[in-house]
Amino acid sequence: MKRNATAVLAVILVAVAILPSAAAAEAIGATGPRAEIQIALCAPTDRIVHGLNLSPDGPPLSVWFFDDAALTLSGQGLRLRLRVADGRSELTLKVADQDCARLDRELVPLGEGKCEVDVYGEKTAGAVSLNRDLGAKSTNELLAGRMTPAEALSPAQIRYLREVLGVWPLPPGIRGLGPMEVRRYRTKGKLYDIDISQLPGGEQTAEISRKVPLADAARAMEVMAADLSRAGIARCADQSSQAVNKLRAMERQRSSSAR
Repeated sequence: MKRNATAVLAVILVAVAILPSAAAAEAIGATGPRAEIQIALCAPTDRIVHGLNLSPDGPPLSVWFFDDAALTLSGQGLRLRLRVADGRSELTLKVADQDCARLDRELVPLGEGKCEVDVYGEKTAGAVSLNRDLGAKSTNELLAGRMTPAEALSPAQIRYLREVLGVWPLPPGIRGLGPMEVRRYRTKGKLYDIDISQLPGGEQTAEISRKVPLADAARAMEVMAADLSRAGIARCADQSSQAVNKLRAMERQRSSSAR
């Protein structure tokens, strides 16, 4: 039995030794800092779907953002987003430019959120996301304007706004912008996620993303760029946050429709 145990241990050690460095980093990085690389794509959506051989990943999402006419929350690096699909909805508070390494973990309760690094083009910055599941009744009340976004927030979301950001109460005049339809896809082998969004005015945007250990982010971005080039899929010149650009576009459309 001792000889067998020794042999098994030797096999395990050899297997670990020959793991590719990226795979080893993936395994170790499961509890370490993570990065989400996001690249905006500027190609017709049908070319993206066929060029990357995409498969649908779940039902379409209806997405709303919440802000005032001046986009005050967005200007402070905050986004309030509601995603609805198959009768379920999730209200997310996302906060940009946060230091994940120094974050008090009690401010992001287990199962309610995360802090990971967003990578957009040359910009790399931590971001906190705090989520709350809303039932059908609360979702309908929120979208109908009978419930304010502040009333729909979870205690953890309110605490982060108040104690970390000093943004509480929320500015007046916050209302929903949307809905935007988002269709999610994955590449073969589930290496990349792709979101194709259609704004209320008909404008379409697309974004490809991948989550990797932070230490692998630069190399992973190079690989993504090479894969896109081989597929003939062009990247957008503007590689800033697509969520912010969508929010601005929806506010412009709302303002022009109100005139």
